[in-house]
Amino acid sequence: METEPKARQELPHTVDRMVSDLVGALRDPIIVMPGGWGDTLPDWIKTQVTLERLVENMKQAQGQEPTGTDAEATAYLYTACLTAPMTEQWTRIYLYVAGKTCARWGKHELPPDVQVNSLNDYQLDELKRLKRWLYQKLVLARQEREREERREEREQEAEKKKEERPVLFEL
Repeated sequence: METEPKARQELPHTVDRMVSDLVGALRDPIIVMPGGWGDTLPDWIKTQVTLERLVENMKQAQGQEPTGTDAEATAYLYTACLTAPMTEQWTRIYLYVAGKTCARWGKHELPPDVQVNSLNDYQLDELKRLKRWLYQKLVLARQEREREERREEREQEAEKKKEERPVLFEL
């Protein structure tokens, strides 16, 4: 008997989380390197970020650890390389993940002289770390947006109550 109420309590939280993640996949900002290059992202990569986030949500629903996507990593590294020179390691990581993203979504192939088809263990770990960091930033941005929306709703409700309240004394 006791397990049944717990299951009921967990279900709404899980459903709320899934709905939040789904809405977030569509509304969350794309995390880019500060420096003013975010508005130069090609439209196709913005679309791919959304689609890959939806795929990532399905993986997460099956119990996999949430993480950023290849398209998000590509977008971030795209703006990073425009902001400042990158090391050889990060250049290889960028070319690898950009090449995968382009190939996956049928975009231009990278020229053969710059294609990177594999990474060493260190570079793969750095890419995974970047994706985890991007996901964490995304969650923080989502939480901040939700807090702001709740604050605005409370202010609007208070203003509405104030307008509906009759004026008893006015001096």
